[in-house]
Amino acid sequence: MTKGLKQLLLSLTALVFVFALAACSDKSEGESSSEEKGNKQETRTYEGENGEVEVPAEPKRVAMLAATYAGNLLKLGITPIAVNEYPKANKFYGDKLDDVEVVTADSYEKLLELNPDLIITYSDDKNIKKYEEIAPTVTMAYDKYDYMEQHVEIGKIVGKEEDAKAWVEDWKKKAAKAREKVNAAIGEDKTFMVMEAYGKDMYVYGENWGRGTEVIYQALELKAPKKLKEDVFGPGWKAISTEVIPTYAGDYIFVGTGTANPDNSFMESDVWKELPAVKNGNAIKFDSESFYFNDPISLEKELEFIVDELTKKNE
Repeated sequence: MTKGLKQLLLSLTALVFVFALAACSDKSEGESSSEEKGNKQETRTYEGENGEVEVPAEPKRVAMLAATYAGNLLKLGITPIAVNEYPKANKFYGDKLDDVEVVTADSYEKLLELNPDLIITYSDDKNIKKYEEIAPTVTMAYDKYDYMEQHVEIGKIVGKEEDAKAWVEDWKKKAAKAREKVNAAIGEDKTFMVMEAYGKDMYVYGENWGRGTEVIYQALELKAPKKLKEDVFGPGWKAISTEVIPTYAGDYIFVGTGTANPDNSFMESDVWKELPAVKNGNAIKFDSESFYFNDPISLEKELEFIVDELTKKNE
């Protein structure tokens, strides 16, 4: 082989090698661009309490830091990646939150590590600015919505508004049937009070404050004593003493087992024992840690419990 031919072959080989490298480089860049495009999450605009927030179209890693809304996510088919400690105690959720991380107000670093793509919290959360540095953050005021509006609003936030509306319509039908059953069992003129101890304090509740109040006063349309409706339905709750329980007591009393080492000594008092509801066996205890919530999962279980308790004497 002549020297010139050898040099020509070497040059052609080098040129092929350069083209091969260029092709690999183009392919690599193409694949990288494709991956980046695939990983880029689509967003949409949610009109929240504090203006527009750009949120994921289909959020996958939602941190639910508003205690009472975890069940709304679960009902919509979304398991949050983080909650605070309170939903964990709700027996109605079964094991659905067992593997979910607990994030408290002081757990900023843990939340950062979890890498949420959406954070939902209460409007009065003091850490909102910090959360906004981690992910799009949406706030909701607890007392701004009734329980059905609340579920639809959360549906809007996570892109499942139609699913949320479908639950509301189904719930209305279920409530209507339950209402007929209860009225047939106890009549329509009975009155109801919901109360519980929290630590050393004692409270009565209005119509939209958890503890089964949404079921009793709204879904079942049962009546509250006049004084309770006047004093408590507006603010939502009222602290009371043992002595004034008769002022607000109804023909039926739903009384929570309480939380925070509750002082239930009022049940040993003569004031309590002389109440008509207590004498007639119409003081019904409920699990405060589960009844605290008014999400769809909790409400369905509460409805079942309340209807059973009010109709079992007639079965």
